[in-house]
Amino acid sequence: MTPVFVQIRCRPGTAYKVAERVALREIHSELYSTSGDWDLLVKLYIPDDQDIGHFINEQLIDIEGIERSHTILTFKAF
Repeated sequence: MTPVFVQIRCRPGTAYKVAERVALREIHSELYSTSGDWDLLVKLYIPDDQDIGHFINEQLIDIEGIERSHTILTFKAF
């Protein structure tokens, strides 16, 4: 499994609705509301046999209310 973090910017006023929709998909390990340029931070574990880009595009980014995303790949936990 590959741990990946995705920052999400939501359309104004939709962050809680987007978070609810993400939670209902049950694809995340952790989901946070954040301050700053991004509204939500999602931690996902993507199966090794799956393409990360396809997984994110097909399982997460198609959620209504998401305006933009920024994916952070991880390499090693310390």
